[in-house]
Amino acid sequence: MRSRLLETRKTEGKSRTSHAQVVDDLGKAIVSGAFPIGSILPGDSELLQRFKVSRTVLRESMKTLAAKGLVVPRARVGTRVTEKIHWNMFDSAVLTWHFESGVNQEFLLHLYDIRLAFEPFAASLVAERASSEEIELLRRLAMAMAAPEHTPDSLAVADLHFHLAITEASHNPFMRSLGGLIEAALVGMFRMSAPPASNGFGNIADTHMAIVEAIAAGDALAAHKAMEFVIFDGRQHVQEAFAALADA
Repeated sequence: MRSRLLETRKTEGKSRTSHAQVVDDLGKAIVSGAFPIGSILPGDSELLQRFKVSRTVLRESMKTLAAKGLVVPRARVGTRVTEKIHWNMFDSAVLTWHFESGVNQEFLLHLYDIRLAFEPFAASLVAERASSEEIELLRRLAMAMAAPEHTPDSLAVADLHFHLAITEASHNPFMRSLGGLIEAALVGMFRMSAPPASNGFGNIADTHMAIVEAIAAGDALAAHKAMEFVIFDGRQHVQEAFAALADA
């Protein structure tokens, strides 16, 4: 379970294909507002000179950005940046570009709204469907969050592994496809916050273990409520972090 948002991206640059570099650079520029909504991207000749790629690579890169909903080609006009309502916010690259551009409270709270819409139900499905092996894995992952040496990033990884395991154990393929949203919400919460010992994350293993115990008991309603509590708790940390920034 590798995490793009949590990686340092040190290997990017030469290791990326020309196509990936063009998509990444233009995607970040669009999301950051360097190319504003409604604007026309530079013409092919300018972009070919800028990226030193073939016309085929540039054309395929534009198709990728269009598939993500960020741009739309217009005959005799050029490639226009679309309204945000057309952007695919379930796309991991689009989420990453938002984080690299800097996210606000509204963005993170929207992520928690989506988590509340599906993760508690996923937990209830796990209570009905999980095997003993899956329950034992969830128990180990919850216990791993209690390790005293965690940094905010390592705790985010441990938390992410638990929540992705929940989506897997739901045995619903649509749940697993939403892992990028879970990752983005967790990264946002932990990276905004102080080290775990000082910001209220000390009970994180206990709150996640409550989910496991409900699942182990086959209690779908209790699992649903325990997951709701965890997500509401994370949402509260986000609000507290932004309030602290406003008071600073």
